[in-house]
Amino acid sequence: MPAVSKGDGMRGLAVFISDIRNCKSKEAEIKRVNKELANIRSKFKGDKALDGYSKKKYVCKLLFIFLLGHDIDFGHMEAVNLLSSNKYTEKQIGYLFISVLVNSNSDLIRLINNGIKNDLVSRNPTFMNLSLHCIANVGSREMAEAFASEIPRILVAGDTMDSVKQSAALCLLRLNRTSPDLVPMGEWTSRVVHLLNDQHLGVVTAATSLITTLAQKSPDDFKTSVSLAVARLSRIVTSASIDLQDYTYYFVAAPWLSVKLLRLLQCYPPPEDGALRSRLTECLETILNKAQEPPKSKKVQHSNAKNAVLFEAISLIIHHDSEPTLLVRACNQLGQFLQHRETNLRYLALESMCTLASSEFSHEAVKTHMETVINALKTERDVSVRQRAVDLLYAMCDRSNAKQIVAEMLSYLETADYSIREEIVLKVAILAEKYAVDYTWYVDSILNLIRIAGDYVSEEVWHRVIQIVINRDDVQGYAAKTVFEALQRPACHENLVKVGGYILGEFGNLIAGDPRSSPLVQFNLLHSKFHLCSVPTRALLLSAYIKFINLFPEVKPTIQDVLRSDSQLRNADVELQQRAVEYLRLSCIATTDILATVLEEMPPFPERESSILAKLKRKKGPGNLPDIDDTRRNMNGGAEHSIAGDATGTTSTSSPAMMTEFPANRPRSAPSCSIMLSAGTMNSTHPFNDLLNLNSDAGSRLLVDVFSDITPPPTATVAATVSDEGFSRFVCKNNGVLYENHLLQIGLKSEYRQNLGKQEGETMLRDVCVLSCCLVAAFNK
Repeated sequence: MPAVSKGDGMRGLAVFISDIRNCKSKEAEIKRVNKELANIRSKFKGDKALDGYSKKKYVCKLLFIFLLGHDIDFGHMEAVNLLSSNKYTEKQIGYLFISVLVNSNSDLIRLINNGIKNDLVSRNPTFMNLSLHCIANVGSREMAEAFASEIPRILVAGDTMDSVKQSAALCLLRLNRTSPDLVPMGEWTSRVVHLLNDQHLGVVTAATSLITTLAQKSPDDFKTSVSLAVARLSRIVTSASIDLQDYTYYFVAAPWLSVKLLRLLQCYPPPEDGALRSRLTECLETILNKAQEPPKSKKVQHSNAKNAVLFEAISLIIHHDSEPTLLVRACNQLGQFLQHRETNLRYLALESMCTLASSEFSHEAVKTHMETVINALKTERDVSVRQRAVDLLYAMCDRSNAKQIVAEMLSYLETADYSIREEIVLKVAILAEKYAVDYTWYVDSILNLIRIAGDYVSEEVWHRVIQIVINRDDVQGYAAKTVFEALQRPACHENLVKVGGYILGEFGNLIAGDPRSSPLVQFNLLHSKFHLCSVPTRALLLSAYIKFINLFPEVKPTIQDVLRSDSQLRNADVELQQRAVEYLRLSCIATTDILATVLEEMPPFPERESSILAKLKRKKGPGNLPDIDDTRRNMNGGAEHSIAGDATGTTSTSSPAMMTEFPANRPRSAPSCSIMLSAGTMNSTHPFNDLLNLNSDAGSRLLVDVFSDITPPPTATVAATVSDEGFSRFVCKNNGVLYENHLLQIGLKSEYRQNLGKQEGETMLRDVCVLSCCLVAAFNK
């Protein structure tokens, strides 16, 4: 055991720590700790006249034992008693024990508050600092109630020492965060703001942290701090490092205070006063100029402090977004960091440039670094930096570079990290749609996207391409041809099969004239993928087959043989079995005219907000998605609007882009039965029921609107009334009909035993249990 010097204040504590360190096993340590706890407990209980030194020593031992991970359930009262000592070391240990071990809900809080109050009024700066530190560490609501009015008084008092002011400001900041409703600042606001003029930079630093937090909640109350913050910042950035020698860190004058002042200024818009605004601009220019100077030290601490101030200044420039010269200079400065050897600087530069790209003043300057960003995307080792490079490419994209950026992102997608593939897929889909001047390029881009990263292509992406193809006459033939060629590859993703099944089912007739894509060839190509697909995709392919019967009568026998096969009619999945039965009956019973009406081409979809963009916003979180629209203008001065329409569902008006209003030259037929996507009797929870947003009010009436002589369905109010009436029948009985009309009857059967219950539902069509016969019967009326 090492010898303990006489200078050590507590020999017993040093011996105990040495014993713990010399323990060879966990069991030996526990044995030694239990022995010491028993000794301390006996001392506290037996010796009523225990002196302050002994209390301090034993409380320190309890603290050490607690830090070893053992529970401490006594000694709290002895620690509270140490607060009344006049010796600094004893009072310090008492406050330390309370800060670490006393719970904010402890019964001793009132006693502790009394001891803290005595120290606050003692005017001894050392004791005041100890008590303020304890209040900040515990931060309980009881302490806030007891001292919230006292601490501001200490903070602004003229005779309070600088070190106490620092502690008071930080203590008040802590209470404001934990119990903001208990910290009244109304009468102290102006005096707290004037602390920014204090001669002691430590007080200014602590006060700036407090004012920044308060200004975020009540900006109007602290707007006078802007002029004082600019004045203080100006004195810092224009002074030599020797002028602030006590607060100079590796040749950078007061870097922490500079960063805090810049953050405070970001709580407010640019100053309206011309002189003040000019002074702030001068400060920011000085910071940018200093960043260009040769480093005064090769140590990393110097570059870290210098860059911290620089990046915060750039954040303020971006926040104000009013000085084109500063924005371009900031962009050029960040561009120099894109090839810096420090990974953190490259990351921060990419992140800041993402925000700069959304400004109309600096967007063109950001675009000049596109090749550097693309190179970083290909060569960067750190995946987080590569992700920021993708964000920046997304933010800087416009019509002049959209094809190049989309091509580079598709190329990178083949080797991209799995954690960011889904996000890249969404961004490629959004950019391809937003900036597509040529719709054939858009179709090619999305099909390549599915080919490269099909597993990460969500339903929103392939739904969107189908919407656009249906709404654009000039791209339908090309889309059918391109999808047909893509399906001929030996291996193609299931999402491509979905797109192919839908597009060929709707527009396969546009390429049927070529013998290489004859109706039978198209059907055989789709059916060759059938056994490899999941149930939802098979259901969509069955819908494509019934569409083929309408488009190509010559393949009707072949398709009927497929629908009639046991693998379909006796399929284990009820959805596939129901579709096969209904489609087979529909093809056998319905006349050509009825079949053409029921299976006619889908009408154009109403334009809505892009579900892809909404999904990306959900994934990135609010405020984390680079803005590529609305506020930015292109070189010709034309506004580039967003993908989304307004909240009322109107279409955005970006002229040649994909987001323009779909042409009105295509006549809208009466809404047809959307069995391409869902059968009329399909379970409403099936994932294909609401495909492409068809379960809107109009989509839900598609089946009824086919019949001109049938009364429109009742309104939602009437339906709700009927449902309530049906529900009330089950108040006194367990079985009955919940809802019924001329087509449908829904029954419910309940059974209860003690605290257990079981319910069964039954749904049946009144006339015929297949959709096709309902349609034919209605037409024959």
